[in-house]
Amino acid sequence: MPRPKKTDLPATTAQSLGSLLKSARDIMRKDKGLNGDLDRLPMLTWIMFLKFLDDLEIQREGEAKLSGKKFKPAIEPPYRWRDWASKSDGITGDELLSFINNEETVRPDGTKGPGLFRYLRTLTGSNGDNRRDVIATVFGGVQNRMISGYLLRDVVNKIAGIHFTSSDELHTLGALYESMLREMRDAAGDSGEFYTPRAVVRFMVEAVDPRLGETVLDPASGTGGFLVEAFKHLEKQVKTVPDRKILQERSILGGEPKPLPYLLCQMNLLLHGLDAPQIDSGNSLRHKLSEIGEKDRVDVILTNPPFGGEEEKGIQGNFPEDKQTAETALLFLQLIMRKLKRQPTPAGRPARAAVVVPNGTLFGDGVCARIKEELLKEFNLHTIVRLPNGVFAPYTGIPTNLLFFDRSGPTKEVWYYEQPLPEGRKNYTKTAPIQFEEFAGCLAWWKKRTGNAQAWKVPAKELFANNCNLDRKNPAAKEDIAHLPPEQLAQSILQKEKQIAEIVGRIQKLLASSKSAP
Repeated sequence: MPRPKKTDLPATTAQSLGSLLKSARDIMRKDKGLNGDLDRLPMLTWIMFLKFLDDLEIQREGEAKLSGKKFKPAIEPPYRWRDWASKSDGITGDELLSFINNEETVRPDGTKGPGLFRYLRTLTGSNGDNRRDVIATVFGGVQNRMISGYLLRDVVNKIAGIHFTSSDELHTLGALYESMLREMRDAAGDSGEFYTPRAVVRFMVEAVDPRLGETVLDPASGTGGFLVEAFKHLEKQVKTVPDRKILQERSILGGEPKPLPYLLCQMNLLLHGLDAPQIDSGNSLRHKLSEIGEKDRVDVILTNPPFGGEEEKGIQGNFPEDKQTAETALLFLQLIMRKLKRQPTPAGRPARAAVVVPNGTLFGDGVCARIKEELLKEFNLHTIVRLPNGVFAPYTGIPTNLLFFDRSGPTKEVWYYEQPLPEGRKNYTKTAPIQFEEFAGCLAWWKKRTGNAQAWKVPAKELFANNCNLDRKNPAAKEDIAHLPPEQLAQSILQKEKQIAEIVGRIQKLLASSKSAP
């Protein structure tokens, strides 16, 4: 069956798609097994996932027939969407719940066999087709939380109205899905992952500028924001069928160990046009650092690794003895450094990274200072963008920075750019977040650098002399202590105490040497 033409499908506008998803969520609100958007979005996601896969399978089966090739489906009858979900008057109530949830059940074709989830979890890939492995991994962490089979049938019927073969509809649905992800993270509160604002993600991608043929990795993918933005950036460079093959098969890589974000990341990438996302479902920190070789390395890394978390001893043991720590952000920084290719990329550029780090990483000493020393000696840490207050509100008030470094050689100097708040603003909030347009000044400065009210540079030798403390204030700005958030005020006080202690120490050494002089 060939790809349906747009004229074969009923017209679906952004408004009607939004209305369809709203209707599905309204139906879910009636089900006693679901508790808020944290339950509803995962339910919507796995249902859309199966509809998407079936639409894709129908399309590929049609293409195989036209070219005279054999087609092997990822999902066999009677487990395909078309077998149990596509007919609005299909199985419902307890029969539908039994088919989805039970280990053994009577299937829609009347035969006995494994339930849907049991079947999907036991799929294994073959002949280089990893779709089955992806499906098995996705459904390994999925549960059906709806307890009314009749309401579930109503939701399935709503999702059946989405046409995953229409590129316009996919584009619209991708945007709607992103807005739902934001809602879910807002609902999660402190238990959720820190959401990287879209404006920050887009700025980091624009600044790093991945080129088609380069591999892009986010080792802490979350719901896939960086990977989606990188995919869209690379898609603009596609000119030929071979280009499309490179984009689809050898460009986007990720890692996410938590089942729910893993599922959401897969769906996010599928909706934005990546046919078979390559997302590792294990902890990216589980591999011994010394065993990561050139074949395991990538050209570009874009990420906001988790910070404030703690890793177990087994994970810490994968890192050099003098750089072992429980702090997740510091372990990820070491991993990112190790994962960058030593050789130039296919685009003739040095391998490069853009990483979100908390302020503590800039001024931390001990293990943190040793990691930064390696970063300055082995990599070119060419830019640190200092983000203003509240960029990550309401998830955290911790001040954050963006590190940009590459494999072009050791650091000679570090440019700092202090991203200003819009005039008249004291902070960002959830309802008034940072906008991509606000980075226009930084992007204009990026390729033609000169010192100004926002930008200054510090020689690497000065940083080495100060125990690799990267926390440098803008020499053109005065610190507005009265309006600092509590976390930043505490850090500012600690930093000043540390500087005072260093000065006192030097004075004491000078006094001691003058007393001992003849």
